[in-house]
Amino acid sequence: MVSIKSIVQLFILAILCGCSSKVLAESTITVVWPARPPFQYVENGVAKGVRLERAKQVFSLARLPVELIEEPAKRIWANFAAGKKNYCSFDWYKLPEREQIVQFSVAFEKTPPYSVLTNQIAEARVTTHKNLRSLMADPELTLGSLDSVSYGRELESMIFYSRNKQLRMNVLPRIMARMIGANRASYMLIDKREWEFMKIGDSYISNTRILDLEGVPEGLDSFIVCSKDVSTSVMTKLNAAIVKVSSN
Repeated sequence: MVSIKSIVQLFILAILCGCSSKVLAESTITVVWPARPPFQYVENGVAKGVRLERAKQVFSLARLPVELIEEPAKRIWANFAAGKKNYCSFDWYKLPEREQIVQFSVAFEKTPPYSVLTNQIAEARVTTHKNLRSLMADPELTLGSLDSVSYGRELESMIFYSRNKQLRMNVLPRIMARMIGANRASYMLIDKREWEFMKIGDSYISNTRILDLEGVPEGLDSFIVCSKDVSTSVMTKLNAAIVKVSSN
């Protein structure tokens, strides 16, 4: 026969286990990231990429339990705006409107300046321009840009005031690069490392041309961002881990 004492002990143990599970679940940070090959992407069900591995290293070094999930950029920022808790992401530029809804780490990575991606048909006209400002002042050219990413404050301003025709779409960089290859647009701005990865085995992109023009803004720092509820102690651990990873 089970004693009252044993029943009470089992009841207390159940409560403690339940609380421990709840604390563990609440302490696990959801870290989301938008697909951006070759930096972070899924291939045959396996998440990979140099920037994803860097993020894993940072969170591991900070001893923070995480769940890594790929999500579209727009959904990520909608979740931040909705106040989703214990929620972080990486590979984002610092913008005033973002600072209102998230907190930023120290610089996670320095990105290189953008290159110009064009196609065989538009190349002759594109190469008549020796700098980016001149290129963007040409009303005969069509600029393809991505609504799903930020190019940084200076470049976004240049795109906004460009006299080019505009093809702005919420698509992945690879899709826009294919549109450039098919001459749906005359050129786009792209990280050269992305183009080198994309063009392998893709006939549309392999026919494109990469150019480096004067007047392209310097590369920017990208950051890890977290929801406002993430504690100061967690952000301090993250920052220390980023500094250590960057120094290696």
